[in-house]
Amino acid sequence: MNATNDVKDIVKQKYGAAAERVSRGATNSCCGGASAAIGQCDPITSNLYDEVQASDVPQAALHASLGCGNPTALAELRPGETVLDLGSGGGIDVLLSAKRVGPTGMAFGLDMTDQMLALAEENKRKSGLTNVHFLKGEIEQIPLPANSVDVIISNCVINLSGDKDQVFREAFRVLKPGGRLAVSDVVVRGDVPPAIRQNMELWIGCVAGALTDTDYLAKLAVAGFENAAIEVTRVYSADDAKEFLAGQGEDLARLAQDVDGKFVSGFVRAIKPADAPTKRSAADAQTSTAASSCCASPCCGG
Repeated sequence: MNATNDVKDIVKQKYGAAAERVSRGATNSCCGGASAAIGQCDPITSNLYDEVQASDVPQAALHASLGCGNPTALAELRPGETVLDLGSGGGIDVLLSAKRVGPTGMAFGLDMTDQMLALAEENKRKSGLTNVHFLKGEIEQIPLPANSVDVIISNCVINLSGDKDQVFREAFRVLKPGGRLAVSDVVVRGDVPPAIRQNMELWIGCVAGALTDTDYLAKLAVAGFENAAIEVTRVYSADDAKEFLAGQGEDLARLAQDVDGKFVSGFVRAIKPADAPTKRSAADAQTSTAASSCCASPCCGG
């Protein structure tokens, strides 16, 4: 098994367990690493949604949030748009997006974890929203046709992929010409100790897999995006690192000072050029047929 599959297995296991905790009534909403195991919230996932947003969705959706930002607050969603959330988890960002795009718009959520999808469907039911649809799949192979989405959002999930280049290629494919990428993610500024990069458990905490800011922008450009930029929304200090690394062993804990200020949460914006050529593959024909079939049935409307 290669490293990419190792990461996927860890993500499925940890996020599945997080969904089960929330389904049992747990209230901690942590990033799934050591802190989640001991019932504490890490500094990455805390205090991301304001009181109005928190009261506007089912509490289980809020408690299942494992993100590092609030993309729906920054993505400037418009009525009638189609939005796709990569790695939608318990569905909080999908539900908030659905409210912003209104009944003439559509909000899709994509996740590969069965427990999270079940939780998201229950949160959709509780919300009463009819313009929400959750899809099972991987962000490296998005089950939607080319040129079908106005906006792609994501909340600290692209970090978890072992093939980020493929994620960006897929995001570019499904966006309409002129469509927008508007994701929250953890980004690295400077060098990070190899021990943190190599720690598989830290992938689930959105840290070990983080790209540098320059690499992030470069990969977006290679995929075809324009006007890519990163807006820093939160900087993590050495004390934050100590809290996050608690329970990971003394050797890693001692590295906290070395990553002081190097990890940040950022809001990443990019645009698919309006004159981007339309490229369709055989997979597009299959996903287009599947999407049309689904949206002609009750599954797409609640």
